[in-house]
Amino acid sequence: MKIRTRVKICCIANEAEAKLAIAAGADAIGLVAEMPSGPGPITDEAIESIARIVPPGVDSFLLTSRTSSTSVLDHVRRCRTSVVQLVSTVEPSVYQHLREGVPGVRIVQVIHVEDERALPEVKRVAPHVDAILLDSGRPSAPIPELGGTGRVHDWAISSAIVSAVSVPVFLAGGLTPDNVSEAIQTVQPYGLDLCSGVRTNGVLDTEKLKSFVSAVYRADEEKVGELAKI
Repeated sequence: MKIRTRVKICCIANEAEAKLAIAAGADAIGLVAEMPSGPGPITDEAIESIARIVPPGVDSFLLTSRTSSTSVLDHVRRCRTSVVQLVSTVEPSVYQHLREGVPGVRIVQVIHVEDERALPEVKRVAPHVDAILLDSGRPSAPIPELGGTGRVHDWAISSAIVSAVSVPVFLAGGLTPDNVSEAIQTVQPYGLDLCSGVRTNGVLDTEKLKSFVSAVYRADEEKVGELAKI
């Protein structure tokens, strides 16, 4: 039985970082647009340029903090990524407008796991999206934190969410080569998303990136081994 945890490297700053992440084995790259806080925002023009060089088989994610149907749809059309990652809470009508306006673009909704209230929120949005991404932001903070915090949240809650929904779930928040095996074992996510954990002084670090991807491969092999014993 083949099990593989997908890897998404976020906060990609330029084409060179995108190529580095993809060469290291990333299944997706995250391109951060304007945000109220957090690392990695680049211009829409840069996002569109980077998305254009992403090869088949690798997804490009637009991270947008916009919330109105018209604004989100315009953002996706401008940046031309294969996936839109909504980092803020949106009305259900936004999902419908995206389905109608850019039918080939997949929708990922971020849910920030501050406490157990994340579970009913995930259940509410899951039927409308292609995947959920669990992060460690604080949307209710005076300056909203919508990602890139480098903090680990309660993985027990994330594990319960994975068990409760049928759509793929990405895990984000404070992931590093040192804790990724525990994250996979505890949460059993479809994919992992990270930014600061593979960077040094804000720059994508080749050795940290290779170490992280290798740790994911090892954790997946261990998971296959455990399943074979059942």
